[in-house]
Amino acid sequence: MLSTLHSRRPLKKLMCAMAAVVGLSSSLMAVAADPLKVGFVYIGPIGDHGWTYQHEQGRQAMDKALGDKVTTSFVENVPEGADAERVIRNMAKGGYDLVFTTSFGYMNPTLKVARQFPKVTFEHATGYKQDKNMGTYLARTYEGRYVGGFLAAKMTKSKKIGYVASFPIPEVLRDINAIQLALNKYNPGTEIKVVWVNSWFDPGKEADAANALIDQGADVIFQHTDSPAPIQAAERRGVYAVGYASDMAHFGPKAVLTSIVNNWGPHYIQATQAVIDGTWKSQDYWGGLKEGTVELPISDLVPADVKGEAQKIIADIESGAFHPFTGPIKDQTGAVKIPEGSVATNAELASMNYYVEGVKAELPK
Repeated sequence: MLSTLHSRRPLKKLMCAMAAVVGLSSSLMAVAADPLKVGFVYIGPIGDHGWTYQHEQGRQAMDKALGDKVTTSFVENVPEGADAERVIRNMAKGGYDLVFTTSFGYMNPTLKVARQFPKVTFEHATGYKQDKNMGTYLARTYEGRYVGGFLAAKMTKSKKIGYVASFPIPEVLRDINAIQLALNKYNPGTEIKVVWVNSWFDPGKEADAANALIDQGADVIFQHTDSPAPIQAAERRGVYAVGYASDMAHFGPKAVLTSIVNNWGPHYIQATQAVIDGTWKSQDYWGGLKEGTVELPISDLVPADVKGEAQKIIADIESGAFHPFTGPIKDQTGAVKIPEGSVATNAELASMNYYVEGVKAELPK
């Protein structure tokens, strides 16, 4: 009996050891299978029907595509500055593996937190500062603005175009300039009037700005703000408009010629999958019409021949045959900024701080 007992003990030890190994490998597999924790920081409400709404659509597309490989969450209405830094840091401290920060003014807060949390990956929208664990991404909205400028040139009767602007930063100046370049080519003497609202999302101010521009004779309204209020003002006042960030046609069915739609889903899926695969590298990603990051649904308000011409411009931009910022391009003072035969580099586009020739407005001091 004793010998039988002794002979069983090594077997029991072996079985315990095997169970421990199986348990350990199971726990390791569970760790390996833990979903990537992804956070999004939004400047406005997800119901703004514009910029933040489109980023939220991108998050949802990524969530759906990657399924149980990710868990995602967001914080909306985060002001640029100290509040943004606090929210971004809380995500980094809270075990997030990847954080997308989606407004220009989040650039320095994101960079600061990224340097404090080198094991967390950060991606910042529309900025120009990168680090080992921080990349940037943006949409070449100026491509859509150029086509919108072409449509405005063809549809305006007053030769006055209105622009409801947020802040005088490169992405906004770049887009205003792209419209003016199209106006210069397709309807010389047509000018852009700009009203600055110093906010990304303030429907009241946006509507007031649009009405002020219409009062000054503008009969096509563009916007670089996030609510559909300028579109609704244009619809009420019987003028045309071009939507921004999302397809705003349903807010102004008799007004909207097109919308410069941002489709962030493909980039969010690709970047997140790269982090999961361990292949992510810091980069400055620019997506435009060719990549599907910018989409331009053109309304039937636009005559068929004009729509056909617009589609040709889109095709030429997609193929690389045409770049809206092809020299010679001068600023308001007549100084050459982009020489003849040259195309603006991404660095030049990212740091644009001037108005092109033809813009009558003055830059805010």
